[in-house]
Amino acid sequence: MKSYVFKVELEPDAEGWRAFCPPLEDVGASTWGKTREEALDNIREVLIMVVSEFAEDGRPIPEVEHITVSEGPLVSVNL
Repeated sequence: MKSYVFKVELEPDAEGWRAFCPPLEDVGASTWGKTREEALDNIREVLIMVVSEFAEDGRPIPEVEHITVSEGPLVSVNL
């Protein structure tokens, strides 16, 4: 089992909040929401889809500054 942690960027825009993961933005890891929380929920769903697509295609997730890959389970706590 591999675990992935993605650092995402959040920025306000005219209609709410934009959320994205810079290293994966070119493959669709960008979304928005009316609230900060909605944008975070949406980017979580997008990242699940991106990781699934990479796995189906046999491509590794890039190990770069915004992404942490672990061979075991991880727990993330956000306050």
